[in-house]
Amino acid sequence: QVQLVESGGGSVQAGGSLRLSCTASGFTYITYCMGWFRQAPGKEREGVAAIDSDVTTSYTDSVQGRFTISKDNAKNTLYLQMNNLTPEDTGVYYCAARLPCLDANELLSAPEVNSYWGQGTQVTVSS
Repeated sequence: QVQLVESGGGSVQAGGSLRLSCTASGFTYITYCMGWFRQAPGKEREGVAAIDSDVTTSYTDSVQGRFTISKDNAKNTLYLQMNNLTPEDTGVYYCAARLPCLDANELLSAPEVNSYWGQGTQVTVSS
């Protein structure tokens, strides 16, 4: 059974940084994609960043250059380093995995297909 557990959320002032982690277990596929989504109050969930088995990454435009997605296969952990945070980055951040998956954009474009989700972690950025 696939399980995803996020950690690392919190409160920070604008311009600050946070690093989110997502520990995964129960994977049986060799090819998979993992990513981060977020949902702000009153808004729809949006894809933030994703990474595939070839370590190809994809980002939404609003976080390009500020956020970095990475993974440590030995630790079965996905990361999201978030720098220069703004109040618009506030929301609940969810870790997701799509199995199987060849391209990171598959997860971002169709997040409900063959996917698993964590419980979410709150990120609050104050001005």
